[in-house]
Amino acid sequence: MTALAQTLPRPRTRGGSLAVDAALVVGGSLLIAVLAQVAIRLPFTPVPITGQTLGVLLVGASLGTGLGVISMALYLLQGAIGFPFFSGGDSGVEFLKLSSATGGYLFGFVLAAAALGWLSECGWDRTLRSSIGAMFLGEVVLYSVGIPWLMQALDVSLARALELGLAPFVIGDALKLLLAAGLLPAGWRLAKK
Repeated sequence: MTALAQTLPRPRTRGGSLAVDAALVVGGSLLIAVLAQVAIRLPFTPVPITGQTLGVLLVGASLGTGLGVISMALYLLQGAIGFPFFSGGDSGVEFLKLSSATGGYLFGFVLAAAALGWLSECGWDRTLRSSIGAMFLGEVVLYSVGIPWLMQALDVSLARALELGLAPFVIGDALKLLLAAGLLPAGWRLAKK
């Protein structure tokens, strides 16, 4: 099976097809950068509420494993070299260091995109029910990197890391998950037309 982006019309030349892939990768990184600007900083946690997760879910699932991972890596590179692409316009390599409370979430984007891309290539993004499952698993992958990283960065217990890095985001991430899970099957219906 294929990911949604692979169903787009492509030029017959190798160069033209690579140009389409490059545009998709850059577009995915820019979508996440735009959604990162939707940021709410909470006074009790160093991890902001952002729209990034919605972008990761959509980009990872729609681009597939390879292009999704490349798009996430490009996003991290753009932010690290100084583009104001991280939450609230932040940038810099310090956000990717082990001492950064949010670094694990940023690296978790890459692994979540890989998982979502693979699941979508297996057909999990075709129906609402399976798409919800794929998006949920993508979130689990993201948090499985973000929470231990947060524990290490802040030197806190697992319970405290869950309090700071998961609990405030459950409702918002559930809504983003449902939105992404609804958009992917709708995208497939449009692609079939």
